[in-house]
Amino acid sequence: MAELLAPAGDIEAGYAALYYGADAVYLGLKQFSARATAANFDETQLNEFAGYAHSLGRKVYAAVNTVAQQNELPQLLQTLDICARCHADGLIVQDLGVARIVREAYPQLELHASTQMAVHNKEGALTLQKLGFRRVVLARELTLAEIKDIAAVPGLETEAFVHGALCYSYSGLCLFSSMENGRSANRGKCLYPCRAEFEGEDGAAHYFSMKDMALEADILKLPVTSLKIEGRKKTALYVAAVTDYYRRILDGRDTTGRAENIRQIFSRPWCKFHLNGRQKDVTDREFVGHRGLLCGKIERLGHKSIIFKTKYAIGRHDGIQIDVPGEEKPFGFAVLSLSVNGKNSFEAAAGSRVEISLPARTPELTAGLNVYLASSSAVKGAYDYTKPKSGAFCQKIPVNVRVQIDADKIVAEAAGVRAEIGGQFEKAQNADKMADTVRQAFAKCGDALVMPAQTETDNPQGRFVPMSLLNELRRQLYTRIKPEYHTPELPAIASMKRPQAPQWLLRTDNIDCLAQIDLAETAEIIVLLDEHFDSARLQLLPKNKVRLALPTVCRNVSAWRPLIEELLAQGWHKWEIGNYWGREVLPEQGIDLSLDAPLYMFNTQAIAMAADFGAQRITLPTEDTLANLRQTAAASPLPVVFDVFGDVPLFISAACIRGNACKNCTRGEKWLTLRKEGHVYRALSKNCQTMLFDDMPFCAASEAVEIGVDYLRVSFNFRPYSAEYACKVWNSVRQFKDLEHVSKGNLHRSAL
Repeated sequence: MAELLAPAGDIEAGYAALYYGADAVYLGLKQFSARATAANFDETQLNEFAGYAHSLGRKVYAAVNTVAQQNELPQLLQTLDICARCHADGLIVQDLGVARIVREAYPQLELHASTQMAVHNKEGALTLQKLGFRRVVLARELTLAEIKDIAAVPGLETEAFVHGALCYSYSGLCLFSSMENGRSANRGKCLYPCRAEFEGEDGAAHYFSMKDMALEADILKLPVTSLKIEGRKKTALYVAAVTDYYRRILDGRDTTGRAENIRQIFSRPWCKFHLNGRQKDVTDREFVGHRGLLCGKIERLGHKSIIFKTKYAIGRHDGIQIDVPGEEKPFGFAVLSLSVNGKNSFEAAAGSRVEISLPARTPELTAGLNVYLASSSAVKGAYDYTKPKSGAFCQKIPVNVRVQIDADKIVAEAAGVRAEIGGQFEKAQNADKMADTVRQAFAKCGDALVMPAQTETDNPQGRFVPMSLLNELRRQLYTRIKPEYHTPELPAIASMKRPQAPQWLLRTDNIDCLAQIDLAETAEIIVLLDEHFDSARLQLLPKNKVRLALPTVCRNVSAWRPLIEELLAQGWHKWEIGNYWGREVLPEQGIDLSLDAPLYMFNTQAIAMAADFGAQRITLPTEDTLANLRQTAAASPLPVVFDVFGDVPLFISAACIRGNACKNCTRGEKWLTLRKEGHVYRALSKNCQTMLFDDMPFCAASEAVEIGVDYLRVSFNFRPYSAEYACKVWNSVRQFKDLEHVSKGNLHRSAL
């Protein structure tokens, strides 16, 4: 049976998850967690919680799943140290730099590839397996057939999300919050701008606000190692209810009323996402946030009250929400006055016709509006759980203890520390029992950080020591022992010498837009391919300067293989990839491989890991700060590229933004304009995929000299650039001059 994996944003949620049947719990620490705003765990909590989980035969996985900037690597080592000391069963990571440090310095920690690594096909999973990952957390967007394909990889564990919040973008491929607000999802700080209301083709709507995933009994179809519940920012009550529900499904037990409890505690509308094939109805354009459990519709309005027949029991002080047309969120209030059949009541049974008083400030309501039970005292009381006494399962450091008993003193030594108590100690009536008494005394660890691995007693004169003095000696000894942690050094990296002046690169998905540019001025032309690319078009370019780029997302690798094999056979040996799948479909030898920005080289350890799997060059992240770009480039062991101009995808999504039905869709390229608070965005819908762009391209021409890279790149991708405009951009940027109306992203922000 698959492992049921539950979230814990704090230790209470963790205890609730274990009580209600989770086989494993995943959690974050105070730093480097993709849920930075959750409470998360400190070392003491992780130590104790992992000890308790292990006593039950359960597992604990630590999420160190954000990207780390160069100056954070020493702090990262401290976090990894904590995970190792607390015996985490697995480490969930996104950053290749984190993976390299773990592989070299903490080989006892099992590597799990975070869903932030955007693994959406078997080839991506195979690449990560070769890099030392034991488990891959799959992209949420996958269909059952795709999940089965990846789960069949020998020796690889797979983990799939089965319940919880969904992102409109593939996880790890969203820069929306970062580029617009300076709060990076790749750093655990997302502000969820996708949930906002935009003006678009279909009017004002929440075009990107996703429903929640709820696979329910369909989890039984999944051939994965682990079934993952999302929710590290949710309450212990929510975690308890969801874990209990899916535990019951797995065990074949009754689930009556359990799904309704989850909806009442927290949920958006539910969907299966793309499990059974691509689905259109996965967003909720009208409302955002928690609604609750639909319990009825307003039948009529009374005097400052609503009257309806409730499908579920309601009590005083429960929370009610009502969908109000034109409002982003439902209108909510607490039930302070409740009557059934005209009589005041503290509670109303399911099926009752109730009248509930409205608060003073109530929006205009009409008959027919949906009424939701958003908070229920009865449900809150239905998920009690037990937890251990504080400190009872603290994992302690084993030490060897030696106790010497003399006529005038007793001495205890361990870990280089000594404690002594003087006195007059008489001969023991039964000296043989003293060794057992000493062992019993020193086995009482209490709140101490240590425990005896071995206890040796040296009592040559057969003296007697009362248990009270042995206990005091133990307390003195254990209190003085301060564990010494020897944090390893960062794995060594040999940085390379940077050139005096950077060379210039061009990147495009439309060769025609380069017609007015003098290609002698560029060291390389990178052509972004699509699966219908005509290789004859490459004859328009100087072959020695061409590099071919594979797209970041590929849901049908088999459709790409003929084109890739054709181009390899023609002698094209320079390639660029933006996702791990690209490494697997290209030969291990005989190619010049460059990594694009979506592989997130935020630090030199990540770049060194890239070199380990054959990269000859990397591209720095567009969302990074100027300070970290400079620092990383200066110490890089590989040649470095940075984009000085281009349209940065704010996200890439498997959800479709178009309002039309799928059967009437041509699936060709369509651009849509969206507006929010005066800001303009452009959405590209093509082949059932949506990409969002800022109306203003990213431009770092005036900062380019400061970064100190080997190559500066100008990109004309995704939008229909004319040859005239492309030439204008090229000439301006080559002189380190910005264009008008451009975005600077996070270049001048002090932190990301």
